[in-house]
Formats: sequence, structure tokens, C-alpha cells
Amino acid sequence: MAPFDGQGEAYVMAIRIATIMAFLVSILAIFSCGCRRAREYHESELPAVKPDYGRPLPPGAPALRLCAPGEIPDFSADLGDKTALIEAIGHNLAYMAKPSSKAHFPVQGITHERVTRSLEEFRRILKEAKTPEELNRMVREKFDVYMSVGWDGSGTVLFTGYCSPVFEASRTKTGEFAHPLYKLPPDLAKGPNGEPLGRRRADGSLEPYPTRMEIEKGRLLEGKGLELIWLKDRFEAYIVHVQGSALLKLTDGTEMLVGYAGKTDRKYVSVGEELVRDGKISRSEKSLKTIWEYFKMHPEEMDKYLYRNESYVFFQETSGGPYGSLNVPVTAWRTLATDKQVFPRASVCFVDTRVPVGYRNVTRPFRQFMLDQDTGGAIRSAGRADIYMGVGNDAMDLAGRAQSEGRLYYLLVRE
Repeated sequence: MAPFDGQGEAYVMAIRIATIMAFLVSILAIFSCGCRRAREYHESELPAVKPDYGRPLPPGAPALRLCAPGEIPDFSADLGDKTALIEAIGHNLAYMAKPSSKAHFPVQGITHERVTRSLEEFRRILKEAKTPEELNRMVREKFDVYMSVGWDGSGTVLFTGYCSPVFEASRTKTGEFAHPLYKLPPDLAKGPNGEPLGRRRADGSLEPYPTRMEIEKGRLLEGKGLELIWLKDRFEAYIVHVQGSALLKLTDGTEMLVGYAGKTDRKYVSVGEELVRDGKISRSEKSLKTIWEYFKMHPEEMDKYLYRNESYVFFQETSGGPYGSLNVPVTAWRTLATDKQVFPRASVCFVDTRVPVGYRNVTRPFRQFMLDQDTGGAIRSAGRADIYMGVGNDAMDLAGRAQSEGRLYYLLVRE
């Protein structure tokens, strides 16, 4: 056989290199497979990431995204109780008719005019639709449907509940009624959207408002004529702070409705979550009732836990309400509280989640049209929303147990 020339040597070298590469690839594949199996095994052993429903959106990130056709929910689930829903839409249209409402738009490119037209068109559809199927078809034809991106970017929203509790109260301080609700102090500064900015000093500059502990232990508001009403129980007063409104049965036989007037710029912290974190109550039994029972058994711990929530709320006497942050009446099971910095206020919404029933730890599906009419101290992200559940003890029981994930949709008339 003739000796290899240069071309033959190059050919052999190429074969050798190819053989070596094939061998290395096979080794790497085996190694990679083993590593992948090991990594999957270790990841399965890791604890689940705790949801951060209050996580703020990245700067400039939208809270809503347009749904693809396959993501749009079935709206035929809610054709009952049109009267309350149509009345609530009327309240929102009255708000949108005020020139001051225009200052809060656009939000994520959604204009004041589009939200107004959406309310009008949705009210028309509600009146015309005769069957659930017809309602579903008409909504899909006339509206673009947007979904909240949620806390995780994939649409997961935590829905909780709130209410207007009923408590006994007195217009004057007595030995029995010693826990005040305060009116809005004149040194609390607010921004153009009503957001708290802090305490305004005498020279006009701003500083953080004192914490709950500083206000109460330091008696910073006493003797300034800011006491609106006095309650019997300290935790009842705290519940009113969390719920934002209450119906009060006064000692003189009359009633007073109190509502939210403003809050400090301090962060809201859930006392229930703090008790769970410290192992005082289990997550499965966390409710307003169990929290209240815990403090009745351990009143000495009330300072420790209530003061972890540094936020403080102020009130005003109202009539014809209760009212939400839009200063329109709220409607049980139709009013939704959201973060007004990221969602278009007064809009038509659709909620798909679960809510409690009258039995402990039992829930039912909740797929219903709602109106974005309110906000709250804990509602500060695209991953949180609060359902208003009404007035009284039954509503307080349900609101105290409400905590389910779901999806939040906004309906905006097609342009």
C-alpha cells in the first residue's frame, strides 16, 4: 500500500479527533444526566418558596396584561342579583363624573374616558342579557379582558375579606369606654392621590409619622380634641383600624357610622401572620376569631403584637355608607379593594377565587363581577385584593377567615 500523502494524514487525524469528541460527548452526557438527577433530587427536598403577595412590581412593570382568548374566564357564572351590581356601577359613574377623578388617570395607558365608557357599556349589557350564555357572549364581544400579573408574574392573587363590624361605643370617655378612635390630625400630610406622606413639621418639611406604639404609649394625640368616639375593648378598636369602618351602637341609644379618613405612612403588618410566625397559632386555624381569643387569653401580649403593625388609621363620622376610598358607598360582595397606584380605579372587575361559608374551614367557589371601589392598608401590590363582605358579626366572621388565591380580571371596552 502506498504511503499516506498529506491529504490522507489529514483524513486520519480528522477521524481520530471525531472519535475522541464522540467519546467525550458520551461521557459528558452521562455526567450531565447524573448531575441533573442529583439536582432534581435535591430541589425536591427544598421547602417551597413562601409566596410574597405584597411584592411590589419592578419599576415601570405593568400590573395588567391583555388575556389571550384561551385565558378569558367564563362570565356566565354571574347573572344573579343585577340590582345591587347596577346600583354599584351607578356609584362609580357618579365618581367618574367628578372633575377631580381625572387626576388619577391614565393608569397603564388606560384612560379616564375608557373606564367611563366601560362602566356605561357593562351596565347596558347587564340590563339586556337574558341568559348567562348571552351575558358571556356579549361581554366577550364588547370588552378586552386584562388579568392582573399577580405577585409572581403568572396571575396569582391572594384574596382576603373585610367588613364593617358592629361594636358598642360612647361619645365620651368613661371607665368602661376608654379606647379612642381618632380623627385625622392636621399634621398628617397627603399626596395628590391621597397617599400618606408623613408628618409635616412647622417649617413645612416632612418626617415619618410616629409609629402605633409612639402614638399610643406617648399619648401624642391626647388633649388635642381629636377623639371621635370611645370603644370598650382595645382589640375592638384595633379591628376597626384594620377593617376601615364600623357601625357603632352608642350608649345614648343612637348609632354612628365611622369610616376611613386617612392613615400614617408606616407599613402595615398582619398581626395574624406575626402570631403564626411565632408559633402562637397555626396557619390552618388563623382567623379573626382565633386571634381575638388568643389575646383574651394572653392580654399581656397585646402590646408586643399590635405594635408590630406600625401603621395607624384615622376616622370620620359618615352617613349613607359605609364608603370606600372613592368616597362612594361600598356594596357587600360587589366592592373590591385594590392598590390604586397600579390598577385603574372605578373599573369593572371579575374575581375568580374561593370564599368562606358559615362552616369552619369550608369555602365555596366565588366567580363574580365586582367594582374596584376601595383600598386598604395591606393592599399594596398587584398580588393582593380585598372583598367587602358586609356589615355585622356574620360578615366579620367570614372576613376574618377569607384567604384564598385566585385570578383578578379587568374589563375594558374595546376601542
